[in-house]
Amino acid sequence: MGPPRARLFATQVLRGQGQVTFLPNAATGALFCLALFAAGWEYGLYGLAGTAVGTATAWLLGAERERLTTGLEGFNACLTALSCAVLLGAEHLSTALLAGAGCVVVTVVTAAAVRLFGSWGLPSLTLPFCLTASATALTAPGFQRIWHRGDGLAALTRPAAGPTALEPADLARGFFAGFGQIFLMPQWYVGALLLCGLLVAGRRAAAVACLGNLTGIATAWALGAPAARIADGTMGYNSVLVALALCGVFLPARAATLAYALVGAAVATALGPAVSALFAPSGGHAFTWPFVVTTLVFLGAAKSFPRLTGPMPAAGT
Repeated sequence: MGPPRARLFATQVLRGQGQVTFLPNAATGALFCLALFAAGWEYGLYGLAGTAVGTATAWLLGAERERLTTGLEGFNACLTALSCAVLLGAEHLSTALLAGAGCVVVTVVTAAAVRLFGSWGLPSLTLPFCLTASATALTAPGFQRIWHRGDGLAALTRPAAGPTALEPADLARGFFAGFGQIFLMPQWYVGALLLCGLLVAGRRAAAVACLGNLTGIATAWALGAPAARIADGTMGYNSVLVALALCGVFLPARAATLAYALVGAAVATALGPAVSALFAPSGGHAFTWPFVVTTLVFLGAAKSFPRLTGPMPAAGT
């Protein structure tokens, strides 16, 4: 691979990192990569290598040039590799090998999902990642050479417990951690760097993401979620993705779609514990299932609402 092709591939990989939040921006992807390395060098390496493997696999299989150029073939692989590192332990060789295989598999799953949902006029989102990561969480405890964390079975989800009073420090930490949890990272400073990446791509996207995050936090607090769950960001990250998807990415950015997107963000937040309960026997990992389910439902419904999908009104009307 010559220098020009190497630079092109590097750009595609960075755009793939940015596509986790729908932003095909290499600078945003670079900041996302930096954020992962801030969480730990191994997570940065898994995220970067995962995106590269997914992109390279799609290229070898002859994927469409536009999908490669905009990074659409890398983001599910990035999240798949990170999920392996988080679930199985980044320090094990078996984890690295399984992550590499998972990135190849999720690229194939992505092609199938794009074909299927494209026939309905819907995006596949992070569904390929969710399917692959959930299958890994369910299957891994049955294989001793890849599972290093006990029996792997969690007790069924218990009712929410713990104080619900939200201190200012909890609110601040939860706000930034909500961005970090998109990449399965709970550290607030990782989320702060990710937010910087969003700002680099555009203030509108960053504002919508912040509103979605705050909506998720407010919904979780209003429903009585424990403060610890809000503070670790697990109640906000799906709402960030839903808000971005429904206001400016798959629907035009306007007041009506912003309101619609924030309703979706609240729904995704409420759906989170239900998904965790469903997957409780395998650890309760919701991944981005609440985002995927909510966004697909709201996008499908939007086709019936012309005020959400129609052209912008002319100036002065």
